[in-house]
Amino acid sequence: MSELNMELKKLRELELKTQGLAARIQTAKNGEQLDVDLVQLQIENKKLKNRLFILKKSIAEESNAGGGAAKLKDSSSITEHLESVFGQAIASAFPEFRDTPVIIAPVNSTSAKFGDYQCNNAMGLSKKLKEKGISKAPRDIATELKGHCPPSPLIEKLEIAGAGFVNVFLSKDYAASALSNLLRNGVSPPEVNKRRVLVDFSSPNIAKQMHVGHLRSTIIGESLCRLLEFLQHDVIRINHLGDWGTQFGMLIAHLEDRFPNYLNESPPISDLQLFYKESKKRFDEDEEFKKRAYSRVVSLQKGVPNSIKAWELICNVSRKEFQTIYERLDISIKERGESFYQSRMLSVVEYLRGKGLLEADEGREIMWPDDTKTGIPLTIVKSDGGFTYDTSDMAAIRHRVEEELCDWIIYVVDSGQSTHFNTIFKAAERSAILNPLTHRVDHVQFGVVLGEDGKKFKTRSGDTVKLADLLDEGMKRSLLQLESRGRDKVLTPQELKDAQESLAYGCIKYSDLCHNRISDYIFSFDKMLEDRGNTAVYLLYTYTRICSIARNCGEDFSNLPEILKKTNIVLAHEKEWKLAKTLLKLHDILIKCSRELFLHFLCEFCFEVCTVFTEFYDSCYCIEKNKQGDIIAVNHSRILLCEATAAVLRQCFYILGLKPVSKM
Repeated sequence: MSELNMELKKLRELELKTQGLAARIQTAKNGEQLDVDLVQLQIENKKLKNRLFILKKSIAEESNAGGGAAKLKDSSSITEHLESVFGQAIASAFPEFRDTPVIIAPVNSTSAKFGDYQCNNAMGLSKKLKEKGISKAPRDIATELKGHCPPSPLIEKLEIAGAGFVNVFLSKDYAASALSNLLRNGVSPPEVNKRRVLVDFSSPNIAKQMHVGHLRSTIIGESLCRLLEFLQHDVIRINHLGDWGTQFGMLIAHLEDRFPNYLNESPPISDLQLFYKESKKRFDEDEEFKKRAYSRVVSLQKGVPNSIKAWELICNVSRKEFQTIYERLDISIKERGESFYQSRMLSVVEYLRGKGLLEADEGREIMWPDDTKTGIPLTIVKSDGGFTYDTSDMAAIRHRVEEELCDWIIYVVDSGQSTHFNTIFKAAERSAILNPLTHRVDHVQFGVVLGEDGKKFKTRSGDTVKLADLLDEGMKRSLLQLESRGRDKVLTPQELKDAQESLAYGCIKYSDLCHNRISDYIFSFDKMLEDRGNTAVYLLYTYTRICSIARNCGEDFSNLPEILKKTNIVLAHEKEWKLAKTLLKLHDILIKCSRELFLHFLCEFCFEVCTVFTEFYDSCYCIEKNKQGDIIAVNHSRILLCEATAAVLRQCFYILGLKPVSKM
């Protein structure tokens, strides 16, 4: 304990020294060359903060424990807490192996005799001891570990099983207390080391409609942002719009011809996609028009007011269309298109030249991603002096690290771009823009959306499916399903509309998120709208049913803290206990999702909660009625379990972008 406190004191002193210097970095002017010493100090400061976080957790557990017991908080993850318990046991029983990673695994057996979790370190420790000439059976090691585990309110008992497994049985008293706190205080996030995260997602192109290809990036990106925000990271949501490039030359030239009074009167462009096709046709067929289009590109890059005005008008038409989609899908995102990085591209080129990383190649300036000079180089400057997507992405990653001060950057882009992003990340490391010790950068890649024929999802005519049309079709299908259940006869018009939107948009989002994102998936409204299996419809219907239980019990359950003063949660029935343990997995699942950036784990958890709840509801009465249908008994503890289940699902649904309704 004293050693930990001494190190914590030293780390705090070091952190204070670096904070002032880090503040100078934060206020540095855009594009200003930073002092290398300052950057290095900032890097060291981030390392210190990470070490402080880990140490503070360890010290808190020790100092609050009393008698060596392991302390638990509402923000505790079961797996991380057990890792701490068995970590202390290993350090105490086998000090020479104190740094051994703890192996904790959930027990998937339906038999209660195997417990709920297992520590599987004994076999590995036996092997390590054998390498030192000490023979000790894994079962004997497991017994020693069991004996050295500090007391924990989470653990009811420990048992040795098989060749050397330590089975962990969770405490019902702890589970009941944890669920009571959840109902009092709401669903709390697990404790994690906070980071400044930038998520780059959606990214449609100006003058083109959003299509099904943008669906996955938009849905996955939004849910990742919600997850990371719930975990209390500082999240920046960025829409890297395609709002710059040679195509704007032909659009501006076409605008001048079609709407010559555009400077004084906003042009009524109703279909920008058609406008784009018209300009492209002229560009391909009319040499004079092509020359004028190229000249407009030059005037745009030089900032000529008329061209800038035309460009802004075109961008604004697209923005309105994009915003309509974002509002329907409940997406929140900040625009920062390619045009934002124009000046920063100039500075990143000078930066790379100054480091001697650019090489001449047939009139171009290229950069190899690493010192081996193998693979595909980045084209930083074209032979005509222009810039490329490579230049833009290098400027963007530099801006995100040095100006936004992000230490975690996530790109939600399809798998087809994996080679490009791997190259960008390597080049950013080689040029010292990224430091792998302090920065995390991820390409969250995903597969394509397929039609029911197993081919790329397209319309019957072979065109790309427009996202707006897809959402409209979802609304039609969900209304038909609700009408087939007779819900239009019992719900008010507003309730029916809310249920329609909940099903339509929910099934589209969930169908995407419930699959491993790396895989392609088949888009099928028929499968999405099934009310059985792992679908949004099943989850939303189950949630609505759960909400109705307290509403129909004849008592007021709106003030849960007051009810908890008079009622304790009891977990006597095996199905009550199974449901409670399932709900307590939430923190482990959220941490796993954030580490691996896969959301299907959360979808699987929601499905498990719903199926386990159904088992509970079928076996344990919450409201007892007589033959006449009159309520004769209400089990308050079980209704509290229902409310806890609803609260957990509600939080998960929010992260996944589902909007549950109380009546469906």
